[in-house]
Amino acid sequence: MKAIRQHEFGGPDTLRYEEVPDPVPGPGRVRIAVAAAGVHLLDTFIRAGRAGGPFPLPALPMTPGREVAGTVEALGPGVDDAWRGRAVVAHLGQAHGGYAQLAVADVTALHAVPDGLSPAEAVAMIGSGRTAVGILRVAAIGPDDVVLVPAAAGGMGALFVQAARNAGAKVVGLAGGPAKTATVRGLGADVAEDYRDPGWPERVRAALDGAAPTLLLDGVGGEVGRAALDLLGVGSRMVMFGWSSGSITPFTSQDVAAKSLQVTWVTGPRMLAAPGGLRGLETEALAAAGRGELVALVHPPFALGDAAGAHAALEARATAGKVVLAP
Repeated sequence: MKAIRQHEFGGPDTLRYEEVPDPVPGPGRVRIAVAAAGVHLLDTFIRAGRAGGPFPLPALPMTPGREVAGTVEALGPGVDDAWRGRAVVAHLGQAHGGYAQLAVADVTALHAVPDGLSPAEAVAMIGSGRTAVGILRVAAIGPDDVVLVPAAAGGMGALFVQAARNAGAKVVGLAGGPAKTATVRGLGADVAEDYRDPGWPERVRAALDGAAPTLLLDGVGGEVGRAALDLLGVGSRMVMFGWSSGSITPFTSQDVAAKSLQVTWVTGPRMLAAPGGLRGLETEALAAAGRGELVALVHPPFALGDAAGAHAALEARATAGKVVLAP
């Protein structure tokens, strides 16, 4: 089979398209003919050899990727034959091997793909979707909220915009560039602003006509996160889950006290301890997509052999929605 192999840490050019032996599923495992493989920002950190995050750096050489959707084509010992030929999606956890034509997963990690969901959409919901659902559980958006969503054209941001609209809340979405802000408006945001323009906070204030955001969903951090925090009103909530800008939003206890802010960090131990665990979040995300309540925003797929291009585009913030590879 063809797969992406990484022999050293570094830039996108370390991702090589190579011929490797087909994987053989062991006991309790299945082999999936991959139709879509998810690409995550964390994948770019691991590729570059940056330590930190939920996963340790892997031994090299290796095949990246932890989110796959496709068809079960081979079963290991002890696996029910009913899985053969089924359309499935799985998160591989700390394992790798997703950037390939064939991938192996534990049968306990499999979910049947809901009717009407494409492989790329299923991958988006098993990865970004499960995290978004965990964040939304904590955020508890209500109809009186004004929700501020940085990176609203991203895989999770698009889901946040939809969920907030479904809850009857007002939504302010931030994105980089006119095309992405147009996407955010199309998702239903009441206000969509380009965070690359230094005047965006003033335009948000004007658009809200005296109202202030009551909830910030912050996975960006850095200067954008700080400017978003400054827009929050008294008694607002700040739900933090990442720092795609490269640094966590800077603030002090004085900032919290000045506005009586409620600040919560969601990802990590809290999400792992969520009722039903990560699998429960995956099930909930896929079910919401199957019902049409949440629609995954997916960037046009990259070919498997162009994994380097997918990483480069993701790092350059040139993508909208979930990034996937199509073997």
